[in-house]
Amino acid sequence: MDGSYLTWIIALPIAGSILIALFGGGREKLVKYLALAFTSVSFLLAIIAFCLFDRSAGAAKFQFQDMVSWIPAINANYHLGVDGLSMPLVLLTAFLGVMVVLISWKEHKRVREYFAWLLLLESSILGVFCALDLLLFFIFWEIEIIPMYFLISIWGSGRKEYSSIKYVIYTLFGSALMLAGILSLYFSTGSLNMIDIAEGGLGMVQSLMPPAAIFLLMIIGFSVKLPTVPVHTWLPDAHTDAPTAGSVMLAGALIKMGGYGIIRVVSFFPDVAREYAPVFLVLAVISILYGAAITLRQTDIKRLIAYSSVSHMGLVMLGVFALGEVSMTGAALQMVSHGLLTGLLFAMAGLTIHNTEERDLRKLGGLARQVPVIGVIFSIAGLGSLGLPLTSGFAAEFITFAGSFSSGIVNGIQVYTILSVIGVVLAAGYILWMLQRTFYGQPQEKFNEVKDADGLEKVYMFAFIALIMLVGIYPAIMTDMMKIGISPITALIGG
Repeated sequence: MDGSYLTWIIALPIAGSILIALFGGGREKLVKYLALAFTSVSFLLAIIAFCLFDRSAGAAKFQFQDMVSWIPAINANYHLGVDGLSMPLVLLTAFLGVMVVLISWKEHKRVREYFAWLLLLESSILGVFCALDLLLFFIFWEIEIIPMYFLISIWGSGRKEYSSIKYVIYTLFGSALMLAGILSLYFSTGSLNMIDIAEGGLGMVQSLMPPAAIFLLMIIGFSVKLPTVPVHTWLPDAHTDAPTAGSVMLAGALIKMGGYGIIRVVSFFPDVAREYAPVFLVLAVISILYGAAITLRQTDIKRLIAYSSVSHMGLVMLGVFALGEVSMTGAALQMVSHGLLTGLLFAMAGLTIHNTEERDLRKLGGLARQVPVIGVIFSIAGLGSLGLPLTSGFAAEFITFAGSFSSGIVNGIQVYTILSVIGVVLAAGYILWMLQRTFYGQPQEKFNEVKDADGLEKVYMFAFIALIMLVGIYPAIMTDMMKIGISPITALIGG
């Protein structure tokens, strides 16, 4: 398969965004159909790439590469490629790109701008997962700030201006640290090529900074996006006040950029990663337990789901810094699973809020009678998030915990893993409490006229459910590919 297919996967949503921005004025239906067409073709190409990815033992680690000289003076290239780690994330992002267009079908406020920003956001995230040049990676990373800011500040609710500015400040803080790390890495190695750096490391040229300093700069920058406690406070505000499609894309794909970046940095600095693993395992446990505990205190349905993401992303940190092949594969699967489950949870929360005009859990109740389809789908997504067998959540959590507990690389890893399991118990508490308060109990007369999901809404609901069940029943469809990307990293570490 020609490497230019990755370029097309990224470029199609950008092309759609430009066409919508230029010619979509006053043509609401045209805008929506253009957005659906461009994202659907991008998703179709991502499916083709996923199916044609060579999983054989002797296959190249990075496939579908596309490389063009860009800035020769600094040896920067337009260099794209995917491995077993990034290919599933590209597929996830392309899928969510189609879903958020369908979720936004009833949007009527400044439609042209809305869909233009939405498609640009998708392209920027896809670019992060495909870029193999650190400068190109950083540019894609920064582009996503702009559409996310406008989506929250214009189409959001509540304290939308505050939340959008807070998102930008935190993201730019993380980006500044990350850029400092990238520049230090470039001055130390003379290369921006992520493949060369991972294979040659800082031994290529004498390092100008201690490797640990560069490692920490980049890891902290990525941890802001993941997010990890204590740099997590932007996430609940952004999720709570973002429009539904923005929350779905933010939870489903955007925060996965942080986990993906952390794994890449571990591949650059395997020895430093071993040295500092206990520090980040402590942060992982704190994120899991604190995120779950504070979720129990939430009464806003979107804010509850947002805080649960802090806990679930702590599992990604746990799996990565357990440094074993199985644990890291579990962390990668957790990113995909969380993208599907939490994306669906936010879609259902947004639909519930839209139909009932209420988001306070204390004022909801008894909705199962009025909205049975929404109630069932919401329940499946919630139970998947707490690890119900046959859902992707169970497969991801089981592999992460089993891999972390059995990893012999970090001393005391069993203690970290056992403490993290408490987060699953707390998750059962807040998920079941949310479902009980929303859909069960005494029906309320004020919700008698609330409408259930319509035909279009059922389409994207069942698309999410199909993938959640597929990954849960047959996780090897993802893990076999992920191992191809992760095994070279753990080989460097010695795991």
